[in-house]
Amino acid sequence: MNQFYEQNHQQYFQSTVDIDPAAFLTPLTGFLKHRATILDVGCGSGRDLLWLRQQGFRPTGLEQAPSLARLAREHAGCEVIEADFCHYDFGSRVFDAFVFIGSLVHQPRNTVSGILRSTCRSLVPGGHVLITMKEGEGVFSSADGRSFTLWAQSELEELFDLCGLAILDFSRQVSKLRPEDIWLGYVLRFVNEA
Repeated sequence: MNQFYEQNHQQYFQSTVDIDPAAFLTPLTGFLKHRATILDVGCGSGRDLLWLRQQGFRPTGLEQAPSLARLAREHAGCEVIEADFCHYDFGSRVFDAFVFIGSLVHQPRNTVSGILRSTCRSLVPGGHVLITMKEGEGVFSSADGRSFTLWAQSELEELFDLCGLAILDFSRQVSKLRPEDIWLGYVLRFVNEA
């Protein structure tokens, strides 16, 4: 999937950078202290990094596609780590919160719990996680060749429970890019090692 975002970095940047992220980021920020550290996993265009920085937080991005990471760095004025989040050592740094805005949608269903357990190792005690996932069943393949794993609300809630993540807030929003897509948004608190 990295190849798609590397090859199409400029088009992806242009299509996402001007979307106002307040609707899906604000539910998280109400739980955080001013100047909290946030890792935006799969930060894409850097849109959310910039918004979080403008709200007084200290965000860092993590992006696998080098060209997209460069654009995000330039756009947001934030540090962006170039790495694959499936293999990155999240234990090397500590954050108050993690943001996964659409970044887990390409992951096979059976890998998501491992990714969440790995990332939670870098959260402060009681740290927060914001996740958005596409609603539906099975796997959807788009015309551009990308595959999206779709989730039911009940599946996600069971997964979060198994990973030691308590649900603090839930939202269901229509995509700003594709009105046929519904995004399930969760603010979670890491309560224990599952």
